Amino acid sequence: MSLRGSVAGQSPRGMEAFLKITCGIDWAENHHDVALVDDTGKLVAKRRISDDAQGYSRLLELFADAGDGTDEPIPVAVETARGLLIACLRATGRKVYSINPMAVARYRERHTVARAKSDHADAVALANILRTDARAHRPLPADSELVQAIAVLARAQQDAVWMRGQLSNQLRSHLKQYFPAALAAFQVRGVGLDSREARAVLAVAPDPAAAAKLSAARLGSVLRKAGRQRNIEAWAGRLRTIFTGDYLRQLPVVEQAMGCQARALVLQLDAACRAADDLAEAAAAAFAEHPDAAILTSFPGIGPVTGARVLGEIGDDRARFSDARGLKSYAGSAPITIASGKSRVVRHRKVKNQRLAAAGYVWIFGALPTPGIKEHYDRRRAAGDRHAAAMRNLFNRLLGCLHHCLHHCLQTGQTFDLDKAFPPPTGQHEPVAA
Repeated sequence: MSLRGSVAGQSPRGMEAFLKITCGIDWAENHHDVALVDDTGKLVAKRRISDDAQGYSRLLELFADAGDGTDEPIPVAVETARGLLIACLRATGRKVYSINPMAVARYRERHTVARAKSDHADAVALANILRTDARAHRPLPADSELVQAIAVLARAQQDAVWMRGQLSNQLRSHLKQYFPAALAAFQVRGVGLDSREARAVLAVAPDPAAAAKLSAARLGSVLRKAGRQRNIEAWAGRLRTIFTGDYLRQLPVVEQAMGCQARALVLQLDAACRAADDLAEAAAAAFAEHPDAAILTSFPGIGPVTGARVLGEIGDDRARFSDARGLKSYAGSAPITIASGKSRVVRHRKVKNQRLAAAGYVWIFGALPTPGIKEHYDRRRAAGDRHAAAMRNLFNRLLGCLHHCLHHCLQTGQTFDLDKAFPPPTGQHEPVAA
């Protein structure tokens, strides 16, 4: 790296270090604009490449002509973190920075007040961001191939679970309009509209008229095919009683049409449920192969699926988070302080990794019955925290333990120790955090 000339009376030590050559890529669906600038901001090369293997080869040729080497590969700034081009660039070992498009827009305003915008100008702006402020941005982590695969499976499974919830709510809202008996039939603890029993019954009886015609024997057969093994006769009798009861009804033709719509929703819900189950098995199997799995599953509340979600989001690049505070901020569990003049407000973070935060809530909810953790939660509530704040505090504390375990316990073979993480109280209340 080279240094800018020092100002008179000021030594180069402590001044900003500038990279020799930096690259900016303005990503598009079919093509990409590439710009290379030197440490003075001068444009060295520019080119538009296609989004295919030929375009990637031209990009590597452009790097080679600019002096790209294995010891210090040219870093790249781009506004996305996904795609084949980004995956291939990361595989070469070079640093790839994913810059937020809003930050790029602010950088663009440093050079012009006009609102003119072009792909080439954005590529130059991205290259200059690395030239001047590389330290203010974080490169994409150097995660292993296995943890990248775990992230793909865990995110897909999480999306399937969210889709399952959305479709279940849509089906519930739709059934309420014409088939209240179906809601009464499956308002049982542990058995909802997304259960195998409900999906199987609604598939053969999507409207009140069809449901009333089902005999107890037919209902029992449907339940067996759905996989139910216990209390089949009792369930069949109960469903038969509910479906033949008195409820408000729509007009016959309208009811039949709404039943067709319900059947379509059931098919979508069934696909989402099957996808969530299949992806959960695949994510758990991949997670079990990772060496960090033993550390993660030693924490209370973390099973194979939750562990895959957490590991997929934090990765296994040990240099990604220099301390536990960085991990906590990334997960959104650490509070943020807004201070201006005499005003000082402490709030929870809204800008965070939403997937990791969602996985953290599932993690803490599963760990809450554990002795020690429950006592800590009760102390936070007694000190004035609301439920969400107390859960975030637990998540924040366990993330600190996880960071310590992943950086220190792997070498010694130790796992999470509940007594050390949550020692008996000394009689003093902890300070309340927002």
